Amino acid sequence: MKGTRNITLWGLLILYSLGIIGCGKKGTGVKADENKPVSKVKAEAEKMSTEDLRAAAMAYKDAIETKNAEVDNLAKELMKVMLADKSSGEMKTLQAQTDKLNQSVAALTERFQIYYEKLKEKGGDLSGFEG
Repeated sequence: MKGTRNITLWGLLILYSLGIIGCGKKGTGVKADENKPVSKVKAEAEKMSTEDLRAAAMAYKDAIETKNAEVDNLAKELMKVMLADKSSGEMKTLQAQTDKLNQSVAALTERFQIYYEKLKEKGGDLSGFEG
């Protein structure tokens, strides 16, 4: 049981660390959609101006930051549950929620990268995207 707890904790910490992206401006007017097909994101990015690319990348960045805050809160809850030796059912529920959020962060990050790389390629303003 203790080994499983340690593995879970380390896994959460690694996934959380991988998902962190720096702070930026809010409210770009573009909606981040983790379910939008990657092929559609790539096709749209090809046709976008640098301003539109920046707005889209910022929307995804903001969505990623929001999800990472949720992951952080769940990780704290999970730590409390683990330290209090509460039921494994509660741990499993928190772990499942964390896994779902991490999948969401991964999908958002994949789409963010498309817009960001196209913005970079076109020589657009990359300020606010620094780590």
